[in-house]
Amino acid sequence: MMRKLATSLVLSCIAFTSVNATADQLDTVIQRGTLNCGVVLDFPPMGYFDENNQPAGFDVGYCNDLAAALGVESNILNLTWGDRIPSLISGKTDVVIGSTSDTLERAKSVGFTYPYFVFKFQVIASKDKNIQSFDDLENLKVGAALGTTYETEYLAYAEKKGWGTDNYTAFKSENDAYLGLYQGKVDAVISTNTNIATKLQSEEFKDFAAGPFVPNYDDVVGLIAKRSEGAWISYLNLFLVHQIRGGNMNTHYNTYFGSDAPADLIQSLRDNK
Repeated sequence: MMRKLATSLVLSCIAFTSVNATADQLDTVIQRGTLNCGVVLDFPPMGYFDENNQPAGFDVGYCNDLAAALGVESNILNLTWGDRIPSLISGKTDVVIGSTSDTLERAKSVGFTYPYFVFKFQVIASKDKNIQSFDDLENLKVGAALGTTYETEYLAYAEKKGWGTDNYTAFKSENDAYLGLYQGKVDAVISTNTNIATKLQSEEFKDFAAGPFVPNYDDVVGLIAKRSEGAWISYLNLFLVHQIRGGNMNTHYNTYFGSDAPADLIQSLRDNK
């Protein structure tokens, strides 16, 4: 009798282990009934807090669409740029829809989906700086948000030109970078064309202007998940295809940018897929 009981327990353990070995993040999210989706919420119009202090923006819309496709609730988690990858590794988030540049270095730590957006990196500065080219930054105090690809691109350009980093300030967040610009701690900030366009619509930045783009660089971004979650990443890829095919991408583009998504952007995303 004891031998049969022991055998039964062993078989139960094997079955339990087998089920857990084959379960993946897709199953986990569906069974939990909640999608923990990380977004950077100081990066309008991709992510921000609205007048009711609720998460809003293009990336938030994608999180909510993904949750709806899965038939689960959406739980939006506010991240800094530096939190994105650690939040996945620690299990705090299931996916990060946070305008994450698909660099080969980051792909060593997390898994990337197909691209879902393309940015330009640009300079914003007060109008009296009269910045005409990227090389005009050589003798100015420049800042950017820590851990961003535009920080990396600026520093690489400065090194190539031999400027050094004495004139550079890294800010903890996007909001801190813009606050530093407004307060005169730096002369110029590197950010994305979308975020700069949003800032220039505010009264606070009426005396500022968009400057030149980072030369020869398009910032292609994807969703990120744990690198080992192949089935989950495959589902996310198909979700992105359906966002374009079903018109959701265009709907969000109209909501947050005031126009249809450019045909060349949609074609680029399809090609990169």
